[in-house]
Amino acid sequence: MTSTALDELGPTLEPPAQRARRAGLGAVLAAVGIPTFMVTLDNLVVTNALPVIKSELGASLSDLQWFVNAYTLSFAALLLTAAAIGDRLGRRRIFLAGIALFTLASAACALATEPWMLTGARAIQGVGAAAVMPLSLTLLAGAVPERLRSAAIGIWGGISGLGVAVGPVVGGAVVDGLNWQWIFWLNVPVGVVAVVLAARVLTESRGTVKRLDLLGLVLAAAGVLSIVWGVVHGADDGWTSAGVLGSLFAGVALLAAFVGWERRTASPMLPLRLFSVRAFSVINITSFTFSVGVFGSVFLLAQFFQVVQGYSPLESGVRTMPWTMAPMVVAPIAGLIVDRVGARTLITTGQVFLAVALGWLALITTASTQYSEMVLPFILAGVGMGLTFAPAASVVMASASDADRGVASGTNNTIREVGVAMGVAVLASVFASAGSYESPVRYADGLVPAVWTGAAIVAAGAVVALLLPGRKQR
Repeated sequence: MTSTALDELGPTLEPPAQRARRAGLGAVLAAVGIPTFMVTLDNLVVTNALPVIKSELGASLSDLQWFVNAYTLSFAALLLTAAAIGDRLGRRRIFLAGIALFTLASAACALATEPWMLTGARAIQGVGAAAVMPLSLTLLAGAVPERLRSAAIGIWGGISGLGVAVGPVVGGAVVDGLNWQWIFWLNVPVGVVAVVLAARVLTESRGTVKRLDLLGLVLAAAGVLSIVWGVVHGADDGWTSAGVLGSLFAGVALLAAFVGWERRTASPMLPLRLFSVRAFSVINITSFTFSVGVFGSVFLLAQFFQVVQGYSPLESGVRTMPWTMAPMVVAPIAGLIVDRVGARTLITTGQVFLAVALGWLALITTASTQYSEMVLPFILAGVGMGLTFAPAASVVMASASDADRGVASGTNNTIREVGVAMGVAVLASVFASAGSYESPVRYADGLVPAVWTGAAIVAAGAVVALLLPGRKQR
């Protein structure tokens, strides 16, 4: 076909890397990075705003839990489903639909006047986020030249880290006097810009054309939803309660059925051959231990400043920034050097830094601990996170073929989200067995063994990370 004919067909048949060069790497990063920032921000931003929302909507404690869990549950449960549908119907198309749905749901959150309305809108937000998160990385990996891929993924990791970093601060600012609805209203104009930019810059791509595995989609979504449901309710309802045990057993049974079905069907949603690649299996185990240990600890440490040291929500959010802001700087650097240093070195070092930082915090924490004593371990933990995000994403992308990258990214994101929920639930249970919110001393009594538990889990992940393949020799 002549170049003139190609010109007449327009950008539809233009190779992704060629279109990225024409649009500019910055435009591509903005097209995938802005939506990624929105969904990572909203994962945490509501937490510090809960007291204000409780007062204005007359919400109960159960309602407050659902304001957080509705987003996490739908997000985690549908990541694999969204990635698979993207491979089938078009990754760019589903990515744009996810941004649009997230934006509309954000407006619904802001307009909510009853607790059930906000819960429902948050669940729909999670559905949109599930389409955005894995497909953003897949579209980025396919849109940039291979020589720039690791650096681009590193910048993407820094953008994700920014959402994590400013989430608690924005939420704290709202609690300290801003209108809580603006947490969600701000997403609306940003979402509109993101849809227009992504539509102009990104090129459509698909996975292998095959029959849609509807039964696999249902079994995977229901299984993950059931397990996450059980885990997040375990701390409050009791791990031996009928509801929690029933949910966990049902989730395991559904996922077992999913694996059995995927082995038998000719067109599996999740090609199990991915797990025959050592790097893919190892990075998913490490991602899980990282999420359990780190985010479970962060959940409790963030509250330490309010319960023990008496800071306001905004002041508490600001004090976590040495930890949460460090990945913004370190993740892009890690992306630039991962091909020269090797992902195994960076990821293992990151897990060691995190385990040492958590152990350091557990060692020094008492009811009278000063914030200045926590700054250095916070920075060390932030560096460890930065060394993990981009290299882990690079390993996931390198472990899968072009056709499987969407589902590989969705699998890894699902495992991390389940790890976050499990980490909060498990470490909260450890906390509750040794301490309480009754006094600063009792809070510190519970916090110390919980953070030690997080440190041990992350240390186990560091050992597993040693099994990653070494740097390829040029």
